[in-house]
Amino acid sequence: MEVRSRNNRTTGWRATIAVAMSNYIEAGSIIAIATSLSLWQEQFGLDNLAVGLLASLSANAFGAAAGAAIGGPLCDRYGRKFIYTYDLLLYMLGVLLAVFATSYGMLLTAFILTGIAVGAGVTASWTYIAEEAPAHERAAHVGTAQLAWSIGPMIGYFLAVVVAPLDLLGSRLIFAHLFVVAAITWWVRRGLPESGIWRDKNNAPNERPSFLGSLRGLFTKKANLTAMLFLFGVYALWNTVAGQSGIFQPRVYEAAGVTSVTEQYLLQVLMWGCTSAATYLGFMRLADRMSRRWLYCSSALLGVLAWAALIYVPPGMFTLLFFAIGWGVSMGVGAQAFYGLWTSELFATQYRASAQGVLFLAARVLVGVLSVWFPMLLAQIGLQGLGLLILGLLAAALLIGTLWTPNTQGKDLKQIERERYGTATAEDPVMTS
Repeated sequence: MEVRSRNNRTTGWRATIAVAMSNYIEAGSIIAIATSLSLWQEQFGLDNLAVGLLASLSANAFGAAAGAAIGGPLCDRYGRKFIYTYDLLLYMLGVLLAVFATSYGMLLTAFILTGIAVGAGVTASWTYIAEEAPAHERAAHVGTAQLAWSIGPMIGYFLAVVVAPLDLLGSRLIFAHLFVVAAITWWVRRGLPESGIWRDKNNAPNERPSFLGSLRGLFTKKANLTAMLFLFGVYALWNTVAGQSGIFQPRVYEAAGVTSVTEQYLLQVLMWGCTSAATYLGFMRLADRMSRRWLYCSSALLGVLAWAALIYVPPGMFTLLFFAIGWGVSMGVGAQAFYGLWTSELFATQYRASAQGVLFLAARVLVGVLSVWFPMLLAQIGLQGLGLLILGLLAAALLIGTLWTPNTQGKDLKQIERERYGTATAEDPVMTS
């Protein structure tokens, strides 16, 4: 029995890692775009609005939003494996177009296709990982996706430093490496089983939802509506800032006085290295054991302090290092990691992936709207001019997540579902202290 349990645990972690690679690919795509935008701008003679459109229609914003809106309901209707089997084929097509792009239109198409694939894949991956994870290790397994998401930018920025002498060819090589990673991941995933929880629900009479059925249930049940409002406050507000940071951070550093591209990228390597370490040592090791409320609160507060220092403290080595380390640690233990965990816990099986899709859609639309104008605003009013918006969004996410932390720790998903959708909790608010 002990050997069988150990084998099952090993198999579970292997599946978790394989599916979590969607997050490496997503983050890698964003960084590949971020490090190449100036080069594409020079190559094709683009203005700031055209650059903003590239960013906003990519995996960082509207492209991913569209993929999530489509992929979430499909994932609930046809299964988790259906999405993570086919989404990477579309992703590889988009990446290849970026590698060989010879015009703005070709590049824009590439970014849109990769964005759609990423949006569909990430919602399926978070859902699958949470459903297959043991109740007492759910944060550790979900955190693996966050770990992959943080390793992607760290490697991406390191590669950008290495290939910098090659200019645009170097950026094309970064996209090419993402194609290779996606191809390997797709091959490994082909042997993974379907989610057991989804399979059991699908085999029950009258339990398989239609494409529109999952979406309709999301907006007609009080438990679903209040959970979506809570998670929108935690993730979408925070991600509006993180999305600009992910794709425009080199320009933010430039606005803060760091003009060397190499120094900008090395600061990012440090920041994402801290994110990776904090994800493993903080979220994956602690979120199943200690108070999630205080873990979330402390990391979110650190993020606010890091941005406040970058915006208002005179630029210098201490300020830049404090920001890179503070924001990096905050991201590792913060809103996105908890969002991936809570959004899988707070929704019933037939709504889980659809909820991921709707919330991911909303979050990426906010990022996309701001991304269209962010380069121009940064150039016109500067980082301090954007300071109140950035800090206001982060502070709101801090308060919402801290005040309404869900009481789901240590419970299996079926128990949480009974409590939240059963008669015992029919009149309870979604969040408990």
